[in-house]
Amino acid sequence: MSANRPAAVVVLAAGEGTRMKSATPKVLHPICGRSLVGHVVAAARELDPEHLVVIVGHAREQVAAHLAEIDPGVRTAVQYEQNGTGHAVRMGLEELSGSGIRLDGTVVVVCGDTPLLTGETLERLAGVHAADGNAVTVLTAEVPDSTGYGRIVRDEATGAVTAIVEHKDATEAQRAIREINSGVFAFDAQLLADALGKVRTDNSQGEEYLTDVLGILREAGHRVGAAVAGDHREILGINNRVQLAEARRLLNERLLHAAMMSGVTVVDPASTWVDVTVTFEADALVHPGTQLMGATHVSARAEVGPNSRLTDTSVGEGAVVSNTVADSAVIGAGATVGPFAYLRPGTRLGAKSKAGAYVEMKNAEIGEGTKVPHLSYVGDATIGEYTNIGAASVFVNYDGVNKHHTTIGSHCRTGSDNMFVAPVTIGDGAYTAAGSVITKDVPPGSLAVARGQQRNIEGWVARKRPGSAAAQAASAALSDTEGEQ
Repeated sequence: MSANRPAAVVVLAAGEGTRMKSATPKVLHPICGRSLVGHVVAAARELDPEHLVVIVGHAREQVAAHLAEIDPGVRTAVQYEQNGTGHAVRMGLEELSGSGIRLDGTVVVVCGDTPLLTGETLERLAGVHAADGNAVTVLTAEVPDSTGYGRIVRDEATGAVTAIVEHKDATEAQRAIREINSGVFAFDAQLLADALGKVRTDNSQGEEYLTDVLGILREAGHRVGAAVAGDHREILGINNRVQLAEARRLLNERLLHAAMMSGVTVVDPASTWVDVTVTFEADALVHPGTQLMGATHVSARAEVGPNSRLTDTSVGEGAVVSNTVADSAVIGAGATVGPFAYLRPGTRLGAKSKAGAYVEMKNAEIGEGTKVPHLSYVGDATIGEYTNIGAASVFVNYDGVNKHHTTIGSHCRTGSDNMFVAPVTIGDGAYTAAGSVITKDVPPGSLAVARGQQRNIEGWVARKRPGSAAAQAASAALSDTEGEQ
């Protein structure tokens, strides 16, 4: 539990985000495995608040459904009209009070489009707020370019925060200030509720600014303080696709830095992309051009890449995965995959097994030491231990209506260019001949041959393709043969 556990965290996520130019609500745009608002909710949860309320407005049904999926404990409050941040927070407090919840303590307010904000920074804000006994504490940051942000105006003598002036309402002198409002605050809950009722709308936007609460509380004699973020990039808000890409890059760098500091080798961080939910063990190795997504886990001494994309995939200790796309697969210890393999959901490779070049697998259980070296499709199948599947084999699992299962035992040797027409079972230790279409079960230890007899029609090319290059070559070869006789 957080040492400075707030009574509530309110997340502002009602805006339309028109500059994104997207049918997707701004706060639902994903980066590094979570939506923008998902990152903010995860950071807020690190404070362990008694209540977590997200203010929704634009596309509220879609946003609320997403929140219910990622965090069922989140409450939502609707801001039907976009009347400013102060109005949005008021809607959140009314949602709680309407449910009979009386807040006593700290209310932290955060923006739903700040995915780089960390729980650690929120903890520091709550700590400063409690230690200084403030009525309100604003999280600020010193930025290289403060254009578009609310400026922090301080008392020159004491350094106390006297006001936050929005960019559109700022004087030229105030616009030169580089300390900005992050949009993140810690409030005394009861003072906040009272001050919100006094916020006016006589500004350029005609809205209720949450920042006006600071002036109201200060005029009433209450203490207004600030906590400065250690890294100004944490408070970056997302308003367009360019900023979305920049935030993605920064978050990716943060994740890779943490991985490398924990003992993971990332050969080229600039071309490697990971989600926040990806986990590693020490001495994992990630080659260039690799994307690791979802709940992917890379074990010790495993190698992934180059040019691979793994989603919700587990890579066992010492496994090697090259030029591969894998989704919801399990790759056993010491297994090798690729190059140019495709592992679809339900694929489970046993220890020391192999899915080689141009192999596709789906819903397939591959035993220890079994090899599917190249140019094959294995779907809806179970293969035992130490079996070898010949090149260009196809597990024919679909009859046009239903999928069927193929079972191949342990220590089998199947020939190249085999078709296994499911449902079919190949017993332990059995062999199948190259070019066979296997439609019946093969008993253990048997050799199955299922192919037509070869028939040579001599002179066919000369009769059917006279004068062709093939006919000329054949004629010359036959002349040479006759000459030798």
